[in-house]
This record gives sequence, C-alpha cells and structure tokens, in this order.
Amino acid sequence: MNIAIIFAGGTGQRMNTKTKPKQFLLLHGKPIIIYTLEQFQQHKKIDGIIIVCVEGWIRYCRELVDQFHITKVKAIIPGGETGMLSRFNGLKKAAELYPKDTICLMHDGVRPLIDYEIISKNIESVEKHGSAVTVSPAIETIAVRDVDNKVGSILDRSKCQMAKAPQSFRLEELLKAHQKAVADGMMDCIDTAYLMQMQGYRLFTVECSPENIKITTPADFYIFRALIDARENSQIFGI
Repeated sequence: MNIAIIFAGGTGQRMNTKTKPKQFLLLHGKPIIIYTLEQFQQHKKIDGIIIVCVEGWIRYCRELVDQFHITKVKAIIPGGETGMLSRFNGLKKAAELYPKDTICLMHDGVRPLIDYEIISKNIESVEKHGSAVTVSPAIETIAVRDVDNKVGSILDRSKCQMAKAPQSFRLEELLKAHQKAVADGMMDCIDTAYLMQMQGYRLFTVECSPENIKITTPADFYIFRALIDARENSQIFGI
C-alpha cells in the first residue's frame, strides 16, 4: 500500500500574504495545494492521502478537497509546533489507518509541480532499496558559509544535488525514527531525509527536474505561474 502525507502547515510569512497561507493562494481559480493533491489523486498506485494542515484552516481545506473531488484524502489533521512534529502527527495518523509496511511519500503542499513519473520512481525506490529522496542536480556553485563573511569550502558541483520532495520510506521505519527523535529531545529537524540519515538509515535518490520547486516566496509563485502557462500553451499549440 502506498500513501502520500502532504504538509500544508505553513503560514506564508515569506510570501508576504496577509490573508491566506501560501498553500491556499489561487492560480487560475485553483489553490496551490489542489495542484499538488491532484497529482497524487490521479496516480493509480496511490491508495490514500493524509493532509497535515495549519490549525484554523482545516475546515477550508476540507471544503477545497470536496470541491475539487480529491477522493483519496482520508484525513485532514492539525500540524504540530514544528515541521518535524507536524510530520510526526501525520505519521501517527497514518499508523491508525494503514499497515506498518505502507510506503509513505512525504511531500510539501506547496510543491505542486511534482508529476506521475516522480511519484512512480519514489515508490519503486522504496520497494527496491527502502528509501527514496527526490533530488535535482545542482546547477550553481555551492559555497559553504564561513564566519565574518568569508567563503568556506567551495564544493564540486558535479557531486552536489538539491534535496527536494517527495522523501519516501516505510511507515514503520518513519514512525520509529520520529519516536526516537522526540524521546531524545529533538523537536525539530530540517526534513525527513536528514532525520532518517541521523537515525542510521541509508538514503537512495531519485532524480527530478529543477522545475519541482517549492513555492516559498512571491518569485516562486511567478515561476510556478509561468511554468503552468507554458504547459497549457504547449498543449493548445502543440509545441
């Protein structure tokens, strides 16, 4: 069994939006999160979806799910105080609903340019290796920050990748790793892959295109809009 746990807990502070969290901003009459959810809804190997939503917006999220017929959503639950605790909430809910060997694709609600192939590759990698971290090639030079505005190490770009999402593992292993982290006093961690690596799990990658962006700033939203418009134009004009 394969499920997606979608995180929609951000409040959009870097988006400079005063009215709605960024995942609910509209493009062509459709909220960003719906673009994301539709990709999992339409994938034949995804059996269910759990949404971890910012508190106070759960009812609105449910209305959107009903309006856009996202029938695979099995639960919408509130997030925690940190990103890691929000992920933990999602995993605990998944454990109530699904077997322990379920493959969980952990994904951002504001990463809507995921596609069918990336989802398939994540599932296949977990089936084969036990993990899947979606990455794209580093396309710019990466320099490690040092003190006093000095540049530290400059990394070989050919050996660098940008970690994105989904990040996918078996439910039982995800749950154990998060339980241990909380028991050890860790209440936040940058992402699932980092936490799992810290707990000793081997990480295997699947590659995606740089278009699999996370919409965090206004500039990201404009890029998203341009990419969606370009895709629609290619279908209309056959280019």
